[in-house]
Amino acid sequence: MTAVAALLIGGPALAQDYPSRDIQGTIMWGAGGATDNLARVMSPAAEEILGAKIVLVNRPGGVGAIAMQYVHSRPSDGYNILFGAENPQLHKVLGLSNLDYNEFYPVIIVGRNIQVFVVNPDAKWKTLTELVNDIKANPGQIRMGATGPGGSPAVSMGMLNSVVEGEVTQVPFDGEGPGLTALQGGHVDFMPVSLPAAAELLRAGRVRGLVVLDKESLAQFPDIPPITNEYPELGQYLPWGSFQGVFVKRDAPDEVKKTLTEAFAKAVEVERVDDFIQKSGMVKMGISGAEADEFMKRWQSVTSWILQDTGDAKVSPEEVGIPRP
Repeated sequence: MTAVAALLIGGPALAQDYPSRDIQGTIMWGAGGATDNLARVMSPAAEEILGAKIVLVNRPGGVGAIAMQYVHSRPSDGYNILFGAENPQLHKVLGLSNLDYNEFYPVIIVGRNIQVFVVNPDAKWKTLTELVNDIKANPGQIRMGATGPGGSPAVSMGMLNSVVEGEVTQVPFDGEGPGLTALQGGHVDFMPVSLPAAAELLRAGRVRGLVVLDKESLAQFPDIPPITNEYPELGQYLPWGSFQGVFVKRDAPDEVKKTLTEAFAKAVEVERVDDFIQKSGMVKMGISGAEADEFMKRWQSVTSWILQDTGDAKVSPEEVGIPRP
C-alpha cells in the first residue's frame, strides 16, 4: 500500500479520533484586547470538553490579516483554529488581503458588541440631534475620536452620514482606549465606541452616552436611548457591531467541525464564561455554521458598502463580489 493510500484510508479514522493532540489557537489581536481576553476565558472550558489542550498564541498585525494567513497556511486537520474578530470581512475592500471568512468555517460567533456615541460629561450636547446640528453648523470643527479607516468609529459615523450630512474631523488613535482617554481630557469632542470599552467609564460618570447604535436601549444602561428614536432610517443597518468568534479552515473534516462546534457551544454556557460575556456588555449570540455565515455576510455587505459610500474603500465591494444590502 502506498503512503498516499494509507493516508486516505486513515483520514476518517483520524478525524473520528480528533483531537488526539494539542490544538493551536491563534489569536488575531494582541494581549489584553477584547478578542484575546475572550479566547483566554473560553479556552479552558473548551479544553475540558475536548480533552485536549488549546495552546494560545497571539499573532497581531495587518488588522487581523497576519493571523488569518497563518492559520490558512496550516493543514486542514482542525489542529489550528483562529480566534478572530470581524475585521477580515473588510480586508478585500480595504486592499489588505484576498482572504476573508469565506475560507473559514465559523465554529461559533460568540457575540457582537453594540456601539455607543459618547461625549465628555461636561459636553453641551444632551442628544445626538444636538450634536449633529452643531456638526452641520460648524463643518470640520467638531473632533471625533477614531481608530482609522474601516474601524468601528468610522463605520458608525458613516452610517449616520448616510441619513444626515455633516463633516467632522476624525482624530485617529491606536485603539478605543487611547481615544476614550483623549475624550476625557477634552482633546476630542465625541467618539462612537464599543460598549465593552466604555461600560466602566459610563458607570463611573467619566463619559456620557448620547445614543446606542441599536434599535433598543440596553438593560445595563436604560437611560441611553437607541439611535432609531432620532434617526429611524438607520434601522435598515441594525443590528450591527463588531463581533468575536472561533474559526477553522472550511475544508476541515466534517467530524472535526462538529466536534469543535459542540465543544465551544457548551463552553460559552459554562458559568464563568457566561458571566464574562454578560459583564463585558457583549450581546451573546452563540451561532455557528450556516446561521453564522448568513450573519457575517450581511455584516460584510452593510459595512463594505458604507465604506464605499464614504470613500474609505480602496476596492469596490462590487469588484470582489459583495452585494449592496
